[in-house]
Amino acid sequence: MSIQVNRLADPTVRAFVSAVNSHDQAAFQAVLTPDATMSDDGSERNIAEWTDREIFSSNGHMDVENESDGGLVLIVSYRNDTWGEMRTKWRFTVDGGKVSRFETGQA
Repeated sequence: MSIQVNRLADPTVRAFVSAVNSHDQAAFQAVLTPDATMSDDGSERNIAEWTDREIFSSNGHMDVENESDGGLVLIVSYRNDTWGEMRTKWRFTVDGGKVSRFETGQA
């Protein structure tokens, strides 16, 4: 059972998920701080390269199954054209209404 994007608790995380699912790179960039960082399965990644490969050029999509920590931690059924579907955990750090860091990995 997934949670509708418009029902996610944190408005910044809601904007992040919405941008991913609509493949809107401009909206995605707008929700990040200029110096935002990220990790994937514990390894630091270049955010621009990773998001292009794992989200935008491969039709990434987030179906949120669960949220905790005020909406800053999501369990997501994530799918893209490269890897198919997998259960992932996303943890967000939000500063001033923008995502300054996100960490993702297998759930």
